[in-house]
Amino acid sequence: MILRNDGTVSALLKDVPIPRMFRASQKFPDAHIEREDICKAVFDAIDAGNVGGRIHPGMRVAITAGSRGIRNVDEITRSVVAYVKEKGGLPFIVPAMGSHGGATAEGQREMLAGYGITEEAMGCPILSSMETVFLGLSELGKPVYMDKNAYEADGIILSCRLKPHNAFRGPVESGPCKMMTVGLGKQKGAEQVHSDGMDNIAKNIPTMAKVVLGTGKILFAVPCLENAYDQTLMFEAIPAENILKREPELLKIAFANMPSILVKEGDVLIVDMIGKNFSGTGVDPNITGTFSTPYASGGVKVQRTCFLNLTPESHGNSLGIGLASAITKRIYDQIDTNAMYMNCMTSTVIKSAMIPCILWNDKEAIQFCLRTCNRVEPAHARVIRIPNSLHVGQIMLSEAYYEDVVAGRYEGVTADSVPAELSFDQDGALTTPVK
Repeated sequence: MILRNDGTVSALLKDVPIPRMFRASQKFPDAHIEREDICKAVFDAIDAGNVGGRIHPGMRVAITAGSRGIRNVDEITRSVVAYVKEKGGLPFIVPAMGSHGGATAEGQREMLAGYGITEEAMGCPILSSMETVFLGLSELGKPVYMDKNAYEADGIILSCRLKPHNAFRGPVESGPCKMMTVGLGKQKGAEQVHSDGMDNIAKNIPTMAKVVLGTGKILFAVPCLENAYDQTLMFEAIPAENILKREPELLKIAFANMPSILVKEGDVLIVDMIGKNFSGTGVDPNITGTFSTPYASGGVKVQRTCFLNLTPESHGNSLGIGLASAITKRIYDQIDTNAMYMNCMTSTVIKSAMIPCILWNDKEAIQFCLRTCNRVEPAHARVIRIPNSLHVGQIMLSEAYYEDVVAGRYEGVTADSVPAELSFDQDGALTTPVK
């Protein structure tokens, strides 16, 4: 693709006005566990679940670590490792992330290192491999696989986050069952889970999880739930035999603690930063409304969405760009199609990897979205700006919302400043901070 900056598009966008914007706070319940209390909370959860006795002296225990940017994930993982050691076990960590990291052992090890999960920091080995063991067929006829290193352990602890999925709805979504079938299944297993389409994945995950549980390898799960501020909310240790029953119950708690954009509707959504550390699709569509399939819904309703930057933690995997109306050339230049397409081939959802309209800089991407909105004048458009889809406690809103926010018409939203022009540098990069 040849990207040109010969002034033709810039000339059409040059005089498109960008509405003045103001900073706003969104208030959600904020109960959480401080980082310094994580270790105690993990220990207490495992003890309360009466599962610690499943770890015996000399037992080799595999502990899963995924590819998401979970708050405190390094401290959580280190705490699980410490618990195993206290019981006399011999812990090691396995990357449980399906095809992420470019579906290579080294790529997955690098992803963990990006989250501070290294052998030195964790105090135990990290065994990364894409080799799997075939476990059998699910009741729906799907082959089930498991990471070879995990399979050869004496037991496995599922350390993960439990939350709503970004592309389907079901009794279990993102949590221990998905970690067993997609994460520990590596590329081969993840591909089988997704092979019947997102309309059937809600059936495949639990039925394939039964096969994994049938091996007797899973000791217990210790998922974390997060609050709306991307803070650690709670842990619960679930015995292997109770996972299929308890996970749906915990999913309801996770839904109740999700953040959202409280104004609900707008014309343009600006997302400063996307990345795999925020969501499998770069942004969480449960927040942004940018779903890649018709099998899930929710989030803010807008006409246009633009993405401005890609996180370094994504290592070029810009999956999710296809959900935007426009992206910047900055993102386009970082795309690693090998990593991005590997995800698509595994999940069979290709919409997330489609190339949207590419604009030369932040300013033109925003102006492009404003200019292509229907039934609204750009100067009066309802524009919402968020730093990313995990952190929406502080956002920016355009002047069209100001009087209603000041009048208290949006519960939980307060104005922190008055409307003012956004600032851009000479290269068109947005320089006004969200907070």
